[in-house]
Amino acid sequence: MERKPGSLIGGTLIICGSCVGAGMLGLPIVTGLSGFYPSLLMMIAAWAFMTTTALLTVEVNGWFSKDVNIISMVGHSLGKWGQKISWLLYLFLFYSLLVAYQAAIGIDVSSISSRLMTHHIPPWLGTLFFVLLFGCILYSGTRTVDFFNRFLMTGKILAYLGIVAVGLMHVTPSLLARTNIHPILFSLPILVISFGFHNMIPTIRCYMKGDLKRTKTVIILGSLFALIVYIVWDLIVLGIVPPDGEFGLLASLKSGRDASISIAGILGTSWVTRFAEGLAFFSLLTSLLLQSLALVHFLADGFQTKDKEPLSLMLLVLIPPYLLSILKPDIFFKAIDFAGGICAVILFGLFPVLMVWIGRYRMNIASSYQIRGGKSTLVCVLIFALFIFLFQLLAMTGLISL
Repeated sequence: MERKPGSLIGGTLIICGSCVGAGMLGLPIVTGLSGFYPSLLMMIAAWAFMTTTALLTVEVNGWFSKDVNIISMVGHSLGKWGQKISWLLYLFLFYSLLVAYQAAIGIDVSSISSRLMTHHIPPWLGTLFFVLLFGCILYSGTRTVDFFNRFLMTGKILAYLGIVAVGLMHVTPSLLARTNIHPILFSLPILVISFGFHNMIPTIRCYMKGDLKRTKTVIILGSLFALIVYIVWDLIVLGIVPPDGEFGLLASLKSGRDASISIAGILGTSWVTRFAEGLAFFSLLTSLLLQSLALVHFLADGFQTKDKEPLSLMLLVLIPPYLLSILKPDIFFKAIDFAGGICAVILFGLFPVLMVWIGRYRMNIASSYQIRGGKSTLVCVLIFALFIFLFQLLAMTGLISL
């Protein structure tokens, strides 16, 4: 008997869980420089953009009768050169994220230990501990990863609920009313990566037994759920952390500190601080663990290895990011910017538009699902994606700055 499609709730949680990770720790620091209400508008714009490109990816995925990944979809419509570019971008994306997460873990461990111990743990040692631990977990196999991920996800959910419950009492309305339009566009790269769940679309379609309409519903609900989580988190942090000062938004951005450390610096020892540190800790660890597993499997498929978790791939995935994270411990936001503004925008922004355009209007591929709007929608999405990409290039070259 044919199995029924997966539940909408389960699919929604998969999408939301793919979004809400370590990237959210930097959201308030980057978006908050422009103020809460301008950052709210940018969040909604980024959500609309990434959700639209995700639905375009669903359309492309519907062209195939079997399960395929984004690399295969790009190769089918954009050819071998497009496939080669997507390979490189995927590697850069994963490695940039791993560098960012490892650097942030080291800083967080050092910050927490400095308040709890006489001698604080240096960032390189804190990162090394988790690199070795996760290397052992990855080597043990996916089942072990799943077990540890459930534990970490439980901690992340409890920490988030805790900070919402007590953090709202510390919010200062005057801080939320502040606006500064100038830095608003610099938040786009981290917002893009925060809604970057597109690599999960083939998995969701498989979970929904090929039902593209249910897949579309899950994507909209899951991304909307993530948007709400981000808005509440943004409100709490920006209502507590001022723009200036030693632990202010600007100083935290320059030093690579995430929002949990900023809250701890402003409020000192409190329940808000503990929950914020817990949220940062569990978010970083879940993201590092799952992204490492994804990259191991990606490389295993690319190198056609029989063993999905060979030791050589563990070292290749974990050691290079570790070395870069200890050489540049303040690289968190720079790595996130590169991952979001360059890699994710091309893979999850430009490529879906180009694939749909070629499939619809050159290859005349018919699909049981098409996003509404025709060419006008594709042009608008393409322009927005190109704008983010070019803006990030100018920012990285120093031609524009905060």
